Amino acid sequence: MTRELSDLKCRKAAPKAKPYRIADRGGLALLVTPEGGKLWRWKYRFDGKQKQMAFGKYPDVSLVKARDYHFQARQLLANGVDPMAVRKVAKEEKKIAAIEVKQPKGLTFEDLTRAWFKWWKADKDEKHAKNVEARVEGDLIAKLGSKLPQEITRMELVKLTQEVDARGARDIARRNLQFVRRIYEFGMDNGLLDQNTMNPAAGIQPDRILTRVVEENFAHLPIGEVPALLRKMRDYDGGALTRLAMELLSLTFLRTSELIGGLWSEIDWEEKMWRLPKERMKGRQGLQKPHIVPLSTQSITLLRRLHVITGESGRLFPISTGGAGAMSNNTILKALERMGYKGRMTGHGWRSIASTYLHENGFDHEHIELQLAHSKQDKVSGAYNYANYLEPRTRMMQAWADVLDQLRN
Repeated sequence: MTRELSDLKCRKAAPKAKPYRIADRGGLALLVTPEGGKLWRWKYRFDGKQKQMAFGKYPDVSLVKARDYHFQARQLLANGVDPMAVRKVAKEEKKIAAIEVKQPKGLTFEDLTRAWFKWWKADKDEKHAKNVEARVEGDLIAKLGSKLPQEITRMELVKLTQEVDARGARDIARRNLQFVRRIYEFGMDNGLLDQNTMNPAAGIQPDRILTRVVEENFAHLPIGEVPALLRKMRDYDGGALTRLAMELLSLTFLRTSELIGGLWSEIDWEEKMWRLPKERMKGRQGLQKPHIVPLSTQSITLLRRLHVITGESGRLFPISTGGAGAMSNNTILKALERMGYKGRMTGHGWRSIASTYLHENGFDHEHIELQLAHSKQDKVSGAYNYANYLEPRTRMMQAWADVLDQLRN
């Protein structure tokens, strides 16, 4: 098994008399200094020269975030571009953007927001950027644009967020809060706002102010009991299809009905994706394109094992009697009961476990919600969200599969 860092290893790394490095995947390493500092470093070669790139200090930059920075830098290097040169150019452009807006005195929220958006959209998909701009214009600038950033209060922002939620756009209301928080952080980082300026979005918990959504309230285990469950699933002595179904549920966190109704024609082996047609998705009225599940290395391995058994049937999990239907929803539930989890865990429970873990470990809320295929989307976002953020979602799904391996072992 590949040796790599975990958050636990990062936290427990103790200083020594001399600096030392703890290696992670792909050349990324955590440099531990004698003073106790923990710094992310990556050594690489460009044009025949040895270089070292810094990604910040742990725990300010988490393991997940450091890997994300590292992945982006390696992509640039693979395309023949020096990632440190790109970083230098980005810093210069950031300074120019700050100069182009008004000075802090008299700076309006609209001025600040447009400066942030100009910087933010530089590396974003054009279509996605236009949709975000439309939301920012309609929900934030239209209501708060003429105010000074220092004048906007927490309660004013709460009220505005609840108004967006009231029109049935709960996810947009949540994202607007994220945008406001980032806009103020951008302003302070670039000297456009005084360091003592209150960020009205800081500390606002969306779930406390938005309408409560009762969805998929299925029994699930706390993360501490997951390792034992994973080992019991691996050693399950019932049917092979049931064992594979349980394992694939844990990796993909699809709904049970979506998984067992799967067709082999939906699996894209080359792209390593599972494309579920909207007709098979719960709440499909919010989806206008197929739901895409990026397949981790572990998921591909399980699917190849499954293909040997059911590949000729057309269905991933055909009914055991040989008919045209799919495995029963109760098959997985009964297997969990047989393993001692009656009333404590369901197949759907993996969705809650994965969501909680990924949120608590720094993964983007929007990426998680898209992967869960939560259908409460507004009309604008529904048209393009089906394939949005595929690259970070792919990394997220692989990271989740790796976490399950670590827990199982």
